[in-house]
Amino acid sequence: MIAPRPRRLLLLPVALLLLLLAAAGGALSPAAAEGAKKVSLVLYYESLCPYCSRFIVNHLAGIFEDGLIDAVDLRLVPYGNARVGSNGDISCQHGPYECLLNTVEACAIDAWPDLDVHFRFIYCVEDLVVKRQYKEWESCFQKLGLDPKPVTECYKSEQGHKLELKYANQTDALVPPHRYVPWVVVDGQPLLEDYENFEAYVCKAYKGSPPKVCEGLVHPPVALETVVARSGVTYNSGGIELATAEEEGRDSKIKMRLPDDEN
Repeated sequence: MIAPRPRRLLLLPVALLLLLLAAAGGALSPAAAEGAKKVSLVLYYESLCPYCSRFIVNHLAGIFEDGLIDAVDLRLVPYGNARVGSNGDISCQHGPYECLLNTVEACAIDAWPDLDVHFRFIYCVEDLVVKRQYKEWESCFQKLGLDPKPVTECYKSEQGHKLELKYANQTDALVPPHRYVPWVVVDGQPLLEDYENFEAYVCKAYKGSPPKVCEGLVHPPVALETVVARSGVTYNSGGIELATAEEEGRDSKIKMRLPDDEN
């Protein structure tokens, strides 16, 4: 009498078939998206840079709305063009208040590692920067229902300074060095002045079944190495006038839903 074949071997063809179907993609895009490695997206910025704040509010926030966040490993580095002195003190491009808000946002990232939480807080603060109401940043705690204590204790202590020194080291270690802010890096590649087109670069780099938003994006036509950035920096380096009259009247393209915030 022939011994029955092990049940494990009988199931093997079925398992292989399922693997082939999964590899083919098709209707299994959510599962494929979960299995694919996310694309690294890093924003090096400073809190009172008008180009940075508008990028966060008008562009970066959109990935939470259009679904691209599922394909992205997003990291924020709030330091920008600050400088560390020989005594360890940090000076910022737009003055002490920018150093304060850089540290506040660094503390928010540390206090709330969950991206959904710390990004919403940073979005709220940067939206106030766009509106020239940045000195009201503490209102974001109440708007979002967040306990201010961990962030307040952090930025008022040595912990906040240590976090900024960590971000200083990360920023200064960039290869090639950053030339201006915002400095957006996708999958290790700086986007230079094409940073507002970051979603197209993310879609191109993503190896899984692309999110639906990628269908309407045109892939970058040329290699970034051929792009020559203009001289200078992409922010207003004088005073604290963070927007022109025309820019001040321009509504944000993206509005994240913040509790108790009609904006």
